[in-house]
Amino acid sequence: MTDNVPIVRLDRVQKSFGAARVLDGVSFDVQRGEVVAIVGKSGSGKSTALRCIDRLETIDGGQITVCGQSLDSPSLDLRRLRREVGIVFQSYNLFPHLTVMQNVSLALRKVRRKSAAEAATIAQRVLHQVGMADKAQAYPEQLSGGQQQRVAIARSLAMEPQLMLFDEVTSALDPELTGEVLQVMESLARGGMTMILVTHEMAFAAKVANQIIFMHAGRVHEAGGPEILAAPQTPELRRFVGNGL
Repeated sequence: MTDNVPIVRLDRVQKSFGAARVLDGVSFDVQRGEVVAIVGKSGSGKSTALRCIDRLETIDGGQITVCGQSLDSPSLDLRRLRREVGIVFQSYNLFPHLTVMQNVSLALRKVRRKSAAEAATIAQRVLHQVGMADKAQAYPEQLSGGQQQRVAIARSLAMEPQLMLFDEVTSALDPELTGEVLQVMESLARGGMTMILVTHEMAFAAKVANQIIFMHAGRVHEAGGPEILAAPQTPELRRFVGNGL
């Protein structure tokens, strides 16, 4: 894929759940190495847009292209998409009966077919990257929420994705633990990882994002650089920023 081709493109995407239209003609591009923050109040379609990019949800209209693959193509290689796109949710989804090391290395062995030694080396590297190397032999119940979330991020990083998606990953954490996780995400951004994050952390979005997308009523209502949070052009974003900062 050449550098000037977006790694993600949404073109007039439509998605409904029953009678409720959740995405109503959503279009935006994400360039390689870019950090994009999607913000907006609950029910604006942010998380649904993210889940469509990983094809956890299928769309009703429009088109999504991710890492060179059209997601509505009959020839879509879903296994390849899952390898190239990492997604981290609000809930950590760690296996409680496995250690941190086993949680991170499992997919490397099962999906990437790595040997136990290779998987352990990669797992150790990504755990170090998120500041969790010293907890490799701990079980999830022995960790704080922030530590579990960092392990979940390491598990995605271990697959060496081209793109990382973060869906409100700090919303269940208290402020101190939130800071731990945001630090890891900021470090990934500095390292050039392409990231799309749905977040309510406005100050963090303004700090790390190249592009802010404000969604309202299922549409991209306003988009631009971080300056749109400081100088909103629409009353809806003004209201949202006034409540959120």
